[in-house]
Amino acid sequence: MTTAYYSHPACRAHDMGAGHPECPQRLDAIADHLRATGLDIALDWREAPPAPIEALERAHSANYVLQMRDLLQRLRDEGERKALDPDTYAGPATWDAALRAAGAALTATDAVIDGELRNAFCAVRPPGHHATRDQAMGFCFFNNVAVAARHALDVRGLQRVAIVDFDVHHGNGTEDIVAGDERVLMVSFFQHPLYPGSGAVPLGTNMVNIPVPPYTRGPEVRSLIEAMWMQRLEDFRPQMVFFSAGFDAHRDDDLGQLGLVEADYTWITKRIKEVADRHAQGRIVSCLEGGYDLGALARSVAAHLRVLAEVDH
Repeated sequence: MTTAYYSHPACRAHDMGAGHPECPQRLDAIADHLRATGLDIALDWREAPPAPIEALERAHSANYVLQMRDLLQRLRDEGERKALDPDTYAGPATWDAALRAAGAALTATDAVIDGELRNAFCAVRPPGHHATRDQAMGFCFFNNVAVAARHALDVRGLQRVAIVDFDVHHGNGTEDIVAGDERVLMVSFFQHPLYPGSGAVPLGTNMVNIPVPPYTRGPEVRSLIEAMWMQRLEDFRPQMVFFSAGFDAHRDDDLGQLGLVEADYTWITKRIKEVADRHAQGRIVSCLEGGYDLGALARSVAAHLRVLAEVDH
């Protein structure tokens, strides 16, 4: 069994405007680095299909999905761009990109549960973890990981899934959707205070939130993960693990002020993979979230993928 790399040209076509950090070049940087280092040959490259509407409605309200569909299809048909908030812009390509991003996570989930793949990484945009049940925000429109996790539970019949979010920003949207759903254990660390300002007080007992101050470095984050995540994950015994894989906690990334490096992403991925190997038959689906320094992003994704694909450095 192999590690798949899901993406789609539509994810690159989504464009929020010149100078926006969540840019199409993020996907180029990752793919170029994988090819330059030869890691690409260890991966099964696959195109993501669009997600069906009913899958989105497992994580979002039906009214929100309908409103978003109407807006994004109108922008597509009229060739216009619209600001949904000061950070989040939708344009002509956003509808297809958002469907493909969620579709990548869904299709990867099915392939991993079916035993066709060991695990998968979804190199997609727009990201998803700030999208709440009924609001787009923080560069996000649909919550890719939450859509996939609910699919694993509600459609594929799993009883327990874990969501591991290591983005520099709190995954408020994911928390909004899964808080109180005891079939899901969500563990995360994030810089606090920082956008969106939430997370210091968890919304449910199925949340393990680790807010850390600016300038926290990798060794401190590793210690906190060992102390606060690992026993909860072991006791929960997830049948599948989802990563919200944001790489903007890297020391080179200007959107946050944390001090992680590639070796920290290797370590985090290994520790979580050990849990998946023990309890979940190794089943992991990882979805790209943040990461805006192109070099640091590409190197960090490669570090993450080497662990998933079991490729030695």
